[in-house]
Amino acid sequence: MKSVLIDTDVLLDFYLDRKPFSEDSLQLLLKCEQKQFRAFVTPVIVANTYYILRRHATHHYVVERLQILLNTISVLAMDQKQVLAALESKFTDFEDALQYFSAVNSNKIDAIITRNIKDFKKSALPVFTPQEYLATFL
Repeated sequence: MKSVLIDTDVLLDFYLDRKPFSEDSLQLLLKCEQKQFRAFVTPVIVANTYYILRRHATHHYVVERLQILLNTISVLAMDQKQVLAALESKFTDFEDALQYFSAVNSNKIDAIITRNIKDFKKSALPVFTPQEYLATFL
């Protein structure tokens, strides 16, 4: 079974119903729930999602939504090794570097799914938009 890292922007597209991207994000999450592939996030992705959703809803509501999400999606470990690798990397976006090195060091991730492909130019892992991943693998 394929395993992917789902980036913050994909989750926000779903939660905030950002058209035209929300439909692909919904389909991706439904396929994950149906166990057609395994999905992961990092603690940073969860924190960023919480922070942005909290601007639109109460703490209680956001926490409930994230708890539901984490019944389907797992969280990768992130520690000093990933942070140092991100700091020392050639990635221009530190946050994306954190996601990337958590994915690579986990030895669980086959691909990264994001709408922000340009920030993952240095990735040794394949990087797809939700639309591309759905069309290619599911």
